[in-house]
Amino acid sequence: MTIAALFLLLSLHFAAQPQNSAPTSPAKQQAPTEAQKAAAEEAAAARKAAIVVVEKIQRADYEGDRAALNKLYDELVPFADNTEFSSRVRYWRGFAKWRRAINGFNETPTPPDLAADLTEAESEFDAALQRDPAFVDAKIAAASCIGMREFQSGVMRNVKDFTRMMEIFAPATKLMNEAKAAAPDNPRLLWALGPIQWNVPPASTSQPKAIEMYERGLKSARAQKNDSADPLEPAWGEPELLMSLAWSNLHKTTPDLAAAESDAQAALQLVPYWHYVRDILMQQIRDAKSKAR
Repeated sequence: MTIAALFLLLSLHFAAQPQNSAPTSPAKQQAPTEAQKAAAEEAAAARKAAIVVVEKIQRADYEGDRAALNKLYDELVPFADNTEFSSRVRYWRGFAKWRRAINGFNETPTPPDLAADLTEAESEFDAALQRDPAFVDAKIAAASCIGMREFQSGVMRNVKDFTRMMEIFAPATKLMNEAKAAAPDNPRLLWALGPIQWNVPPASTSQPKAIEMYERGLKSARAQKNDSADPLEPAWGEPELLMSLAWSNLHKTTPDLAAAESDAQAALQLVPYWHYVRDILMQQIRDAKSKAR
């Protein structure tokens, strides 16, 4: 429709209106009833209570407290079907199990329940996506769980047929591709993709590409730092990317121990109580420095 035609239609519309009709006053907005007020207060209280649990989950993850992560996973049950924010609660329930498994990989001996944790985590992320199909962070986390579970089960060692390997990882690949298309600079996406890139031979090209991916994610995380005012929206990433940079600089073909130490210390400045970085990764860096002398 051209601009002239639009103006013609508007003029005909207004010409057809009664010219002497009295102006109408806007309808008065009714005050909320007591029942509506009570419902609003209950919803606000539920959101506040859920946020408290989510914050505890994030701290328990950094502290490596697998028992607390199990307990906090259960504490989100009362909010799991809340119509206002159930997709986010499901995400954080999945996050608790996902990070419980990741922390378990750092324990000796390896706990026997990692596959179960990852399966439960994936189920929660799937539930989040059922409620919000465009939820990028749930796609990233679900894909990561699939990859870790298959790795832990020995697929990478036991399956030699490339076509079969692609079939096994097809669900994770689909989720990651959808996440990349929707939010290519999502720092949590880049953090999750880094280990995949790291393990693509040859190391001479894959390792620098993985490090570049982490650096791009770190830049994005810092740029987005204040974008979300809702604690139920995933916004983590900066400390994790610094940790991954520290690990990569420690383990690359030609280690950069100064960079590894600097990145690890930067992560600890953000999260001083991070068990893995403080007690495991930093010790590995110190040991490497001692051997290099």
